[in-house]
Amino acid sequence: MAAASTNAPAQRGWYKRNEIAITPWLFLAPAVLFFAVYVIIPIGQSFWISMHQWDGLGEKVYIGTANYERLLGIGDQKIDRKFEVSFWNNLRWLVLYLLAIPMGLFIALFLNQTVRGIRLYKSLFFFPFVISQVVVGLVFSWFYLPNDGLFDVITGWFGIDIRGGVLGNPNTATYGIIAAGLWPQTAYCMILYLTGLNTVDPEQVEAGRLDGAKGWKMLWYVIIPQLKPATFIAFVVTIIGALRSFDFIAVMTNGGPFGSTRVLSFYMFEESLSEFGFRMGYGAAIAVVLFFIMLGFIAYFLYSMWRDDQAAR
Repeated sequence: MAAASTNAPAQRGWYKRNEIAITPWLFLAPAVLFFAVYVIIPIGQSFWISMHQWDGLGEKVYIGTANYERLLGIGDQKIDRKFEVSFWNNLRWLVLYLLAIPMGLFIALFLNQTVRGIRLYKSLFFFPFVISQVVVGLVFSWFYLPNDGLFDVITGWFGIDIRGGVLGNPNTATYGIIAAGLWPQTAYCMILYLTGLNTVDPEQVEAGRLDGAKGWKMLWYVIIPQLKPATFIAFVVTIIGALRSFDFIAVMTNGGPFGSTRVLSFYMFEESLSEFGFRMGYGAAIAVVLFFIMLGFIAYFLYSMWRDDQAAR
């Protein structure tokens, strides 16, 4: 019995028994810690600050949901007109910014060729993505200059006169800024689709050809279904970019003319940190509303991807 117990293998420790399950979590731990400290905790702090009246320096005064009631016009409050304008501008950004996805796809299809000089063309289309958004905003501001800007010169050839210029007219300023934002965003979507096209299964393409699919049918039934991962990333990044479209507005119009180009992110900045702001609680309430709008869209796309994966199985 003594000999048998001596020859028996030593009892393995708890870590050795669970090494395979624990090791991935050890690698993930630093990223999870940073994500919690710099994302999760600030989100919770934003919720808490939105329940207070606070100038960012003095004592916080708890006021419950008063900031939300004023913002959304609940009860006897009238809806904040600036918030209403910002909200509808954000919807315009969302709808029109999504044009970057099909435009990026068609440019990627055009560039996914094996012809002479294609690398140069790819570089030219990729160029807007590597430029700072501030630089893009400045370039388009010069492009839209009244009388002297290239856009005004071109529209003048066709007898079109936009009073005050594109950025000086409340009816056109928002659309001019969205057009500026679409330039680098389309380049980003193009990069995603160029990467996705390299993973398209050639056997499925050949099978589609044998079945008589070509042109639009080939694209719709064979190519696009294989680009779903790239499309998902493009949707999420484009929606987030549309909802936090601060840079272009700050550089090109600073919210004008007459506050017509405000979006929620810019209005949040105005209320919280601008010269006439320092209403941190109210700015945090705007941030919370913007957060839930983003969360709703992203949750919807995640659910759609999960549902498609379940249906495929």
